[in-house]
Amino acid sequence: MKKIILIVLGLAFSCNTAQKTVSEVSNTVKEVDPVVFGESITQNELKEHLYIYASDEFEGRETGQPGQKKAVAYLKSQYETLGIPAAKKDGDYFQKVPLEVAKVPKGSIEINDAVFQIGEDAVTFDAASGTYNEVVYVGYGIEEESYSDYEGVDVSGKLVLIKSGEPTNDDGTYMLSGTNKKSDWSNMSEAMGKKSSLAADKGAVGVLYYDTQNYLRFKGYFDFMKNNDSGKMSLREEVTNSFIVLLNQNSASAIIKDIEKNNTAVVVSSSIKLNATSGNDQISSENVVAIIKGSEKPNEYIVVSSHLDHIGVTSDGQINNGADDDGSGSVALLEIAEAFKMAKEAGQGPKRSIVFLHVTGEEKGLLGSKYYTDYDPILPLSQTVANLNIDMIGRIDPKREGDRNYLYLIGSDKLSTDLHNLSEEVNKKYTNIEFDYTYNDENDPNRFYYRSDHYNFAKNNIPIIFYFNGTHEDYHRPGDTPDKINYDLLENRTRLVFYTAWEVANRENKVVVDKVSK
Repeated sequence: MKKIILIVLGLAFSCNTAQKTVSEVSNTVKEVDPVVFGESITQNELKEHLYIYASDEFEGRETGQPGQKKAVAYLKSQYETLGIPAAKKDGDYFQKVPLEVAKVPKGSIEINDAVFQIGEDAVTFDAASGTYNEVVYVGYGIEEESYSDYEGVDVSGKLVLIKSGEPTNDDGTYMLSGTNKKSDWSNMSEAMGKKSSLAADKGAVGVLYYDTQNYLRFKGYFDFMKNNDSGKMSLREEVTNSFIVLLNQNSASAIIKDIEKNNTAVVVSSSIKLNATSGNDQISSENVVAIIKGSEKPNEYIVVSSHLDHIGVTSDGQINNGADDDGSGSVALLEIAEAFKMAKEAGQGPKRSIVFLHVTGEEKGLLGSKYYTDYDPILPLSQTVANLNIDMIGRIDPKREGDRNYLYLIGSDKLSTDLHNLSEEVNKKYTNIEFDYTYNDENDPNRFYYRSDHYNFAKNNIPIIFYFNGTHEDYHRPGDTPDKINYDLLENRTRLVFYTAWEVANRENKVVVDKVSK
């Protein structure tokens, strides 16, 4: 707050030296360069915030846990101190996000008298029970305009078996594209959800999913959750009775011996008994949402976001402080908010409204941002101009070669050429950061575009930019502490987001959406 007073006084003195009229002062203030406010974002204040926010006192900020409650209380207190109001009409900074945790299941799956233990030859994060005399095998479980594994097959009320991948032609090209390029149906991060959702839409009660490439990855999640006595967290609105059980080669071949080669849909007579039991706990968590109203177009919104949560405490008591992930984004938002507040106090408030959205449950599956966009948008998505999402901007990716003054940009051109060009121009004008678009590639195996909170805006055709420094040796580990942050880089990167938001908020026309979300 002290900075705000000093800048306003400075502007007032500079404008009154010749005893100007009120209108002349007003006109002079309106011409103030945004750098005046951008330079209020400093290493020292970012560091001061982060040493608190990523301290042991906050216990790793795990969703729904006491440390996360301390985090949201801290964020709320900062907005109150700055005099920036809550976005909700009732004045509450907290948007309640109702969650439910399904504990890691225990039990087994019995296939034709062979017993496979959950956590060994089968993995599931859902309760799954029942006895079935048959399973409907639908090959890859894909349906497109020109191709369907469900043609002539009824799966309503049935248990369905699906395998990963997609069909190929005799020459090795992919049938769906006709080229060597895979489709989203083969993507490691998305395919299982896409195929199981399709099966559920067709009435399947549950899915057995065979995926050798992904099996060890999910078994790793299962083992981690089991060892830490945690479970699968979901939005309460999305909890259903359907289930997905992942099978490895041992368990899948007990149903269809040649499943690797067999692509033909068929009803298989098998005795399958599912006995995976789990208990569900309800969790209370919150997004924190504040707003600076626009001076000319208050009903158009730029959402600047970061996730407030992290992964908490390990089973051996080590705290994962999450200074970079995403403490860096959280404190960046506070500094950006203060810079905009200074502008407003100086008569230079943004023309469009700026929304500061700190979301919970990112580490559990982008849950807080999904709740905001899909279930309870506090401000209408139809009037949301853009989302600038900050997730890890305080470190350096050791795999990257070149200048340390860089930043990975993801998604800036996915929906809006206009936003992408604006972003480039702003950077050249103000911050001169080297933009690295490596992870913006459609074929990037990391699929970061789908892995942070901006995606829930992008899927609603809202233009986004995702700011990211890449992973490092302390990613999701206790070593992600505030002493390892590069505060000079954090300062410049935070200023970049501020200047970009400034330009989006103050330009005459909204950024143009000229592409369709995938």
